[in-house]
Amino acid sequence: MLISIASGKGGTGKTTLALLLAVVHSQVTLLDCDVEEPNCHLFLQPQWQTAGQDITVMVPHIDSDRCNGCGACSAVCLFSAIAISGNSALLFDELCHSCGGCLLVCQQAALSEEQKTIGTLTAGTAAAHPGIYLLKGTLKVGTPSAVPLIKQMKQTGLQLAGDILIDCPPGTSCSMVTAVKDSDFCILVTEPTPFGRHDLELALNITRLLRLPTGVVLNKSDGTAGDESIETFCASRQVPILAKIPHSLAFARQYAAGCIPGEFQSIAASIWQQLKAERSAGT
Repeated sequence: MLISIASGKGGTGKTTLALLLAVVHSQVTLLDCDVEEPNCHLFLQPQWQTAGQDITVMVPHIDSDRCNGCGACSAVCLFSAIAISGNSALLFDELCHSCGGCLLVCQQAALSEEQKTIGTLTAGTAAAHPGIYLLKGTLKVGTPSAVPLIKQMKQTGLQLAGDILIDCPPGTSCSMVTAVKDSDFCILVTEPTPFGRHDLELALNITRLLRLPTGVVLNKSDGTAGDESIETFCASRQVPILAKIPHSLAFARQYAAGCIPGEFQSIAASIWQQLKAERSAGT
């Protein structure tokens, strides 16, 4: 079962929930797809089984001796990654989406492809929780899009047996969409604040467009009007609230120290039961 854990904004407790769900599972793969700032390894302290594997994309290489500046490559590029200056083409590879269109239209054979490293993929087993296999993606600084790296992480993870958890990038950008796409179930983590409700709505719009079964976990629940606002909204959208995680100072202190507290692991176990019921109902 492929479970994505996402949120409309950062800081709601998405990674916290991913870790809690992982530690109560007997055998699970955890993909840390928050590749701009991965941090699951700080809690799991994995024994890395692979050195950082470079993840690359293909980008054009311009042979200036062959290029006559005709502009065909620039005209076909939808992302303005190639510009014409005088009698030569200039490449802005940070804008390139590796579609290969420019190579197809070049009549001078002035374009070829070369590899560009965009990040690394590292894998290992959690030291204190040997049932957790962690895949960590790290985006290279200055790389504008995490999408190719996340796609490669998911392809690698799907080759492994068992349940898979995806700790998605925060927000609702292309990175988040790529991470949640094709999930068997998406858990949206929110908090009982106006910002939390607003961004939950944005994230829920994404999962609705992708037609993903979705549930909500309300983190930092305090039983006040903020909780009621989230509950009312979820009821109006017919989205189940899978669990409420109470606000806990003791939990926050242990978590800040790099520990995965046992305080709410029973809640995580209950969520797994609901996910299994969802899977059974869908088969």
